[in-house]
Amino acid sequence: MFTEPSGQDLSQAPVTPQIDNHHQARHLRKVATSVVLGTTIEWYDFMLYGAAAATVFGPLFFPGADPVASILLSFSTFAVGFAARPLGGIIFGHFGDILGRKKMLVLSLTLMGVATVCMGLIPDYSTIGAWAPILLVTLRLIQGFGVGGEWGGAVLTAIEHAPPNKRGLFGSLPQIGVPAGLVLSTLAFLAVSQLPEDQFLSWGWRIPFVASAILVAVGMYIRVSLEETPDFKSVQKSGHASKIPALDAIRRYPAQILLAIVAVMGSGIYFYSITTYSISYATTAGVLSRSDMLLALLISSAVMIFALPLFGQLSQKQGARPFVVWGLLLLGIWIFPVFGAINTGNLGLTILAFVGHAIIFAVSYGALSTFVAEIFPAEIRYSGSSIAFQAGVLLGGAIAPLLATSLVKLTGTVLSVCIYAAVFAVIGAIAAAAISRRKNADRT
Repeated sequence: MFTEPSGQDLSQAPVTPQIDNHHQARHLRKVATSVVLGTTIEWYDFMLYGAAAATVFGPLFFPGADPVASILLSFSTFAVGFAARPLGGIIFGHFGDILGRKKMLVLSLTLMGVATVCMGLIPDYSTIGAWAPILLVTLRLIQGFGVGGEWGGAVLTAIEHAPPNKRGLFGSLPQIGVPAGLVLSTLAFLAVSQLPEDQFLSWGWRIPFVASAILVAVGMYIRVSLEETPDFKSVQKSGHASKIPALDAIRRYPAQILLAIVAVMGSGIYFYSITTYSISYATTAGVLSRSDMLLALLISSAVMIFALPLFGQLSQKQGARPFVVWGLLLLGIWIFPVFGAINTGNLGLTILAFVGHAIIFAVSYGALSTFVAEIFPAEIRYSGSSIAFQAGVLLGGAIAPLLATSLVKLTGTVLSVCIYAAVFAVIGAIAAAAISRRKNADRT
């Protein structure tokens, strides 16, 4: 649903078609840069917490417990950030559908940046006692609230600026922020983890958090100069804007929202089992070191950066639904080789498994954002897509590391985690297939 951003008579415009094409290409490059850089910074901030939760937050903020209990407490604060994401999606979605996508993108980046820098400045439990975990949880809630609004704004900025034949590609660009942010956060933690253990635990881990201020400043500069999307302008001119878009989305598309939640949930359980829980599992089981796992994660994330736009573009030609459905089914298979490789203790084999993970995950994830966003019309798109996506991530990503840790403790084998992720990936694929049929029926 791409429209011209103005009502001017193009036949009287004092520019040549070549200049128009050049201007359009430059505009699209600016949109792409803004979306990729902004989401990369947001996810750098969000993923830093995951890396710290798996390595340092346990002993620093929850001392006195046995190692497994300490990790569980640390991962519970990781989950708190996901709990705030649906609320962020609802509130940012409401104002994004009423006031515009651009304002919400700037606000979400500000919230994330401030919260992340403050995390790096919190004294630990030995200094301020119980206030340390309280402050940590509060800032994690702010992080989750901000990233909950970021996804919808970034996706809509990308696909609503893109011409119809490039929506699949541009819809995959916000997804690049996840592996790109993971690369940056992993590099940062890999660097500071080379410090002696006492220095790493006392001040080294704080450096990546405080350094976020520089990245946020750069991202803010680019986002402030971005124009509002043509679709939002069209809704404003038509006078068909929704007064309460979240309620309208739930009332008009309840089945689609529920099915999208399940599809996103299947993707999230797989992703966070590998990117967050596997680090804790490998180090606790003594099969691979923290640095080994961070290296495997770093390489796979770099591969995913290039794989996502590739599958996003392919989904434009073939349709997003089959990529989401078949991609989720592949995730249900690949979770077994990944943890099997980790259990061998062989770094090379683990890296190969993680590279396969990057490619296979990109099949569904590269098409997922466009697939979910296009369920909803423009006047409620920010709210509807944000509710569906963020609720799915909450139910999937938030509980995955916690439940995985508990499953291994209960069963004594990581195979239980693989079965858990595989089952929900298959259920997610079934839900994604059903969304397409219901969506088409709804629009006829």
